[in-house]
Amino acid sequence: MSDAPIQTVPLATELGLKVWHTTSWPSHISGMILKNKDKGGTSGYAIFVNGTHHVNRRRFTTAHEIAHFVLHENMIGDGITDDALYRSKLTGGIEAQANRYAAGILMPITLINQALSEGINTIEALAERFQVSKSSMSIRMGVPYE
Repeated sequence: MSDAPIQTVPLATELGLKVWHTTSWPSHISGMILKNKDKGGTSGYAIFVNGTHHVNRRRFTTAHEIAHFVLHENMIGDGITDDALYRSKLTGGIEAQANRYAAGILMPITLINQALSEGINTIEALAERFQVSKSSMSIRMGVPYE
């Protein structure tokens, strides 16, 4: 992964995860990861993403579910579901961990530094380069954004 934007579906595939986009979910549900023998990848796990959400949102959701697989595989069981505000039945700390990990996947500091050295230095331009929301980029950069 040497260039932005990081491609989340190929990353998931490399980890043995199968990603599915669904258009039948309500807008407050963003994604889910679960162990599924039929729909899972080689790992046996499948990620389902709300296909009606903006592409940047879908990318973050995929990265967030990858994070749950990497960090919390033993907690997945029959599924971890995340809604639009990254809430689930998990503790806030576990969700925050997954969000931080997802931010690291989508916005690796080495690629941010590379972009900055190329003169891409506004939240808007960085968000566009990394295909993330301006809000996500401002949090990653530790800079308030209005």
